[in-house]
Amino acid sequence: MGADCCATPEALPGAEHPHNMQNGASLLSNGSHNSHPSKGKQAAVVAKPHKEYVQKREPYYHKRVELFEQYYQREVDRVDEAKQAASPIEVTLPDGAVQQAIAGVTTPMDVAKTLPKSVVKKAVVAKVKATSADDAITWDLLRPLETDCSLELCTFDDKTGKDTFWHSSSHILGQALELEFGVDLTIGPSIEEGFYYDCYLEDGRTLTDADKAAIEKRMQQVVKESQSFQRVVVTRDEALAMFQENKFKVEIISGLPQTATISLYRCGPMVDLCHGPHLPNTGYLKTQAVNNLSRAFWRADVNKDPLQRVYGITFPDKDSMKDYQHRMEEAKKRDHRLLGTQQELFFFDRMSPGSCFFLPNGARVYNTLIEFIRAVYWDFEYEEVVTPNIYNFDLWKTSGHAEHYKQNMFSFDIEKQEFGLKPMNCPGHCVMFASRARSYRELPLRLADFGVLHRNEYSGALQGLTRVRRFQQDDAHVFCRPDQIKPELHRFLQMLKVVYDTFGLHYKMALSTRPQEKLGDDAMWDQAEGALQGALDETGLEWEMNPGDGAFYGPKIDITVYDALMRKFQCATMQLDFQLPIRFNLQYQTETGHERPVMLHRAILGSVERMFAILTEHYAAKWPFWLSPRQVMVVPISEASLEYAQQVRLQLRKAKLHVDVDATDRKMQKKVREAQLAQYNYILVVGEQEMKEQTVNVRTRDMETHGMHSLKDLTAKLLEEHSSRSLVSAFKKSSGLHAHVGQPANQEPVAAAAVSAEAEQSDDHQLDKARVN
Repeated sequence: MGADCCATPEALPGAEHPHNMQNGASLLSNGSHNSHPSKGKQAAVVAKPHKEYVQKREPYYHKRVELFEQYYQREVDRVDEAKQAASPIEVTLPDGAVQQAIAGVTTPMDVAKTLPKSVVKKAVVAKVKATSADDAITWDLLRPLETDCSLELCTFDDKTGKDTFWHSSSHILGQALELEFGVDLTIGPSIEEGFYYDCYLEDGRTLTDADKAAIEKRMQQVVKESQSFQRVVVTRDEALAMFQENKFKVEIISGLPQTATISLYRCGPMVDLCHGPHLPNTGYLKTQAVNNLSRAFWRADVNKDPLQRVYGITFPDKDSMKDYQHRMEEAKKRDHRLLGTQQELFFFDRMSPGSCFFLPNGARVYNTLIEFIRAVYWDFEYEEVVTPNIYNFDLWKTSGHAEHYKQNMFSFDIEKQEFGLKPMNCPGHCVMFASRARSYRELPLRLADFGVLHRNEYSGALQGLTRVRRFQQDDAHVFCRPDQIKPELHRFLQMLKVVYDTFGLHYKMALSTRPQEKLGDDAMWDQAEGALQGALDETGLEWEMNPGDGAFYGPKIDITVYDALMRKFQCATMQLDFQLPIRFNLQYQTETGHERPVMLHRAILGSVERMFAILTEHYAAKWPFWLSPRQVMVVPISEASLEYAQQVRLQLRKAKLHVDVDATDRKMQKKVREAQLAQYNYILVVGEQEMKEQTVNVRTRDMETHGMHSLKDLTAKLLEEHSSRSLVSAFKKSSGLHAHVGQPANQEPVAAAAVSAEAEQSDDHQLDKARVN
């Protein structure tokens, strides 16, 4: 197998999470206004037409192909030798059928040809598990099999198939960028939905939206040519010789061991470092599009070379592309950065990059989220603690963060000693546990902490509220006995269901088990994994197994949450930790001596900032009443009813509701419309009649009228909706309507921003009718 030379988002620091990439906004969109130090020099260089840079790079492109053909001949010779040897192997299919094959000659595609044509047509890559191996690996359909193995074909519908499909697509994008603009390619991974390629353009050149058409046209030409993906294996020195004109590739290769085995892939004139696997040819990509262009930096370091990031998407059919484009348009409307500005929830400033300024309306949502979790903590008997923000670095040396995480921490000297802002709460909680002798009777000890955390993220990785430097978590740690692990896991999963059901979020769970390099003996891991599996089974919900994906210090449950557009995010987690109790020498007294506790790290929101962003987009800023920063707008019909409007506001405010009064001299219809567009859950219209009868005329933001209600009855109804944390208006419940606040905007009964003048007039008529009734 070749070394992993085609970096993934996890392999290089600062590559964005899929959630951050979908709308294609600048990487510096949360207050980071850094520029590359050599920008001034680059600006002085007059960039030539792109064509001249392509001509300059052509000898390099040709050299790569020439060397590749030499190396590829070795692969051809190996196949010829294998044909001569004709060593038989057995290939076992998922249904148990066994096919005879020849080692080094027969490919998964050869095996697939014996299967129904529909299977062959949809297959994009294979999973191969050698008889002597523990795990399956992904395998090119045209790469010869090497030994007895089991074989599974994957389609685009599988996660593995999508990864391969979009990884192959990034190579096509890379080819287009080279041939159109003469770029130096850096890394081009697949991502959650699509792919990107980072490239370097000489002389300060950048790409604009106007260049998208040229890229797409070139990609279409590559697809039309059905260029084959060919694979070779080379030595480190051979790879360095091939890519010596590209300093970025040289840096990647130089970081590999001298004895590393490296794989290269070619499609047409494009040759790249890559671990693979890939599609058989480029003709599989039936439809392509360039999504967005953004800035990046090499290795996400603002002090390194500036790069151009180009995002793309491909599909095996046109219908999938149409569906994707529709979802992306909806996602743009829901972008939390856009909605956050429109609703005056928060902003970022270059004075504190990566640290959010929450305005009053945003602070209402933020604090309500924390108070909600506090209420859940009370029900599930967690104890909240407050811990320091700054610690002497001796703490981080004990925990291991000084050795493995220091580059992500803010550190400084105080009186000749090094201190650091805490990036997580767990070491502080260990100090708290160790502050006095503990008895087994005290366990489990559940410590919850909303303390402010700071992480020194690269400027190039900062992204809205989803990637910040300053944040808070619903962070908690449970110290327990081994026999208490399972009930504590069950308690956590119950909490998770309560919270996510309240938000209206769907989720899936996965159990990540022991990696090859782990701390602790197998017996300890068996007990921990068994407890996790038992707790998951008892939920009655589906869950997946991720073998070998646990942390080195313990297995974990990963939770993936889905929003209204079915985008997925990982927020909640439950991790078992055997290491920190050892590093901090934590003990509790038993009847016979001392034992070491097990530590459970758990979060449900994850960071409050990130959940804020997810929920903003999930609800499209149409917040459910209990979470809404704008709950009620009181609209006086005239100045004569303004005093009564203020009285209504004060009474509702005494009930702890967020209420405003529109005291402007605009017409009542205009006031109502503005309140609806501002997403007030309820608009209360008051006039002389309402003042006389001590009532209000109730409207909801979906422009439905609900008639006259006494202020007392309305207050009780709103408080009931608030306390129940309902996703549905109390008035819709009573009328039998059930519209989910999180459904896509195009599925709303009426989209307020798109209402015609005719609809507005009709709505005004309904108001008059409701008042009469």
